[in-house]
Amino acid sequence: MNISLKRKILIKTQNIEEVVLYTPLTYKKAISTTTSSSTIVSSAPLNYIASNNTGQALQGSVAGIQVQSSGIMRRKGDKIKNTVNTANNGYLNNSQIAIRGLSTLKSTNEPLFVVNGKVVKEAYFRALNPQKIESVEVVKGATASALYGSQGANGVIVVKTARLSRREKRRMEKMQQTINQYKQNQVSDDEGYDAFVENPFELTKNQPQSTFSIDVDNAAYSNIRRMINNGQIIDKNAVRIEEMINYFKYTYPQPKNNEPFSINTEYSDAPWNPGHKLLKIGLQGKKVPMDNLPASNLVFLIDVSGSMDSPDKLPLLKSSFKVLLDQLRPQDKVGIVVYAGSAGMVLPPTSAHEKDKIILALDNLQAGGSTAGGAGIELAYKLAQENFIKNGNNRVVIATDGDFNVGASSTSNVQTLIEEKRKSGVFLTCLGFGMGNYKDNMLETLADKGNGNYAYIDNLQEANKFLGKEFAGSIYTIAKDVKIQIEFNPKYVSSYRLIGYENRKLRNEDFSNDKIDAGELGSGHTVTALYEIIPAGTQSEFIPEDGSLKYTRTESSGDFGSELATVKFRYKKPDENTSKEISQIIGNSSGKISSASPDFKFASSVAWFGLVTRKSDLILKKDLSDIEDLARQGKVNDMEGYRSEFIRLVESYKVISK
Repeated sequence: MNISLKRKILIKTQNIEEVVLYTPLTYKKAISTTTSSSTIVSSAPLNYIASNNTGQALQGSVAGIQVQSSGIMRRKGDKIKNTVNTANNGYLNNSQIAIRGLSTLKSTNEPLFVVNGKVVKEAYFRALNPQKIESVEVVKGATASALYGSQGANGVIVVKTARLSRREKRRMEKMQQTINQYKQNQVSDDEGYDAFVENPFELTKNQPQSTFSIDVDNAAYSNIRRMINNGQIIDKNAVRIEEMINYFKYTYPQPKNNEPFSINTEYSDAPWNPGHKLLKIGLQGKKVPMDNLPASNLVFLIDVSGSMDSPDKLPLLKSSFKVLLDQLRPQDKVGIVVYAGSAGMVLPPTSAHEKDKIILALDNLQAGGSTAGGAGIELAYKLAQENFIKNGNNRVVIATDGDFNVGASSTSNVQTLIEEKRKSGVFLTCLGFGMGNYKDNMLETLADKGNGNYAYIDNLQEANKFLGKEFAGSIYTIAKDVKIQIEFNPKYVSSYRLIGYENRKLRNEDFSNDKIDAGELGSGHTVTALYEIIPAGTQSEFIPEDGSLKYTRTESSGDFGSELATVKFRYKKPDENTSKEISQIIGNSSGKISSASPDFKFASSVAWFGLVTRKSDLILKKDLSDIEDLARQGKVNDMEGYRSEFIRLVESYKVISK
């Protein structure tokens, strides 16, 4: 529904509970947007309202408050007993106040009144002079209950007057902090994150091998950045440490001998657990010049459902796709499919040379309706397959908040659908937008199971990074189904654990099974993994209990000198189904972290920060200042400022975590 006003003012009332307009004789318009879970509505300044009666001044002046008089209004010349004096503008004192959307207008359902941080009776509230009221807030739902328990069931009207005493100021400041804190916590109430348990330490003599798929996604870092910048408490299940580490680039050498990637290792101290070590394994994808990249067949799959109608969603999405368009060449084609209550094609595959035509199609998109994500996926892949380029870059780029609610909408249903679609040879890129109802678990599933990658776009700078500066790595795959398997030598390694990659772990036998899906590596991409190691002979409270079997034991066979471990990699070319294997031996040579490379120090600091924000039980040192210091030591080659930004993020987290 729309409300049309004179002077060409148009107000969209979707998700708006109330609109309050003030005439030029009183005060300019004030519009309140509310939700069912928790609402804080600021009043218009009441000193613009020509009334000395608090209840009457609130009616129509503060959105969310409803005042109903159960008596009558005294008219000039009337002789009615028990009326209020003229200072109260002739209204009877038994008018009833309620918060709209929570209660009926009965005295038993009146809200709680709080003046200057103190709960007061309604009579005291009514006696206030509206001219002395500085602000009014209506608090309801979960926020009200958090503040005042059952007393806040019918909402809370919070009043702040001018000229507070010191005690009243302290009371109001404390109350406002609580309101703000709870409101911030509620932002992610309807966001979806899959729970997972961090990797435990393994006894090397019982389990010497560890196998996992690479992960080039970096959505977790930008999503956590959004939470910290908004002052929110971080959902620990949003913290995927491998994605935080891989958000940053590291200075690994380019591969040689026509290999798709180079292998790089470094072994030094673990900064969070004294006596422990860290093994860093880094892959550097071959950088293919733009002129040598194959032609692209891209299908933009865009969510235009009602949930995308906010500035950080569809408008940001349009700007982000324009960044991607700037990277394309005339031989590259773009088609656009949209979905809301149903799916449809708004632009057939069009040469990137016709950029204006593609931009016009983007600019004409409007949000509204439910979310038939499954139908959109079906149509996008159909369009990509119909225009498939042999030996080309065929890819669906889905942009959404992940809130599917029509058709194939559950995570398991979407997983089944995308696993079928990946067989087509079409790759996938997932772009997440927005907050509040953001479904990270849905997008992570799509990327993990659909031969894809995943980024969270929280601002245009992030779009420029992922779709502009890192375009080739984000959009062009040079190796698929990349798996890593490491075998530790029990002579030197008592226990170990993989940091992150919890949802990328594979069974050891899956390493050589070409039917098992794994991660993709893009042109010029880097991938980094960290193993925490407890060296043989080291005392540590984190060494697992020895559950050795009586007859079956794994021991080091033969003398392998100073070999710490052997790491193997399997991968397939993008258009092939048979994997190739390469391996590398890692020596047992470790230096102090003070002499480690800047990349090692920085990657370690990012992992450490992730462990702290996840509230890991497997670390002893948790001082954020130590993390900040280590990150500063690793802040080299930071031309684009991403490492500096991380340091500022740690500083911000210090404040909100106190």
